[in-house]
Amino acid sequence: MTGETANIPVPLDDQLCYAIYTAGIAIQQLYKPLLDELGLTYPQYLALNVLRHEDGCTVGAIAERLSLESSTLTPLLKRLETSGLVRRTRNPESERQVVVSLTDQGRALRLRAGCLGDALLDASGSNAGDLATLNKGVRALRTQIYKRTGGRDTSM
Repeated sequence: MTGETANIPVPLDDQLCYAIYTAGIAIQQLYKPLLDELGLTYPQYLALNVLRHEDGCTVGAIAERLSLESSTLTPLLKRLETSGLVRRTRNPESERQVVVSLTDQGRALRLRAGCLGDALLDASGSNAGDLATLNKGVRALRTQIYKRTGGRDTSM
């Protein structure tokens, strides 16, 4: 590249970051009607997904897993608690920690939320193996970037 062309921005469609960003938006648009039926927002769905696999997490652990600040997550968890999907309790061993657990209603919702993956498979026209390979590649990219920038590694 010459000095003159080095400063010309790459067109958006040729930027990987833009493709990943807009793919995320497209997936959230696909999920929105399904999540509306469940009475959830996408961030609430993600928090519930963490709890489905690691029930009884602290707010801090959920925030770490989702790359969010605890202060951002707390109002979302309060709404889930008001909806009867989670229970927030103080950790008796450390009053500063709040432990979040699924209620029976929250656990039952997991069965109804299984349709999201099927919707993505159908809308993408891909098979499960292709999407798994893509997912693995994007996660590897994320991990490498976090290693270089000292960012949060959510692969735990």
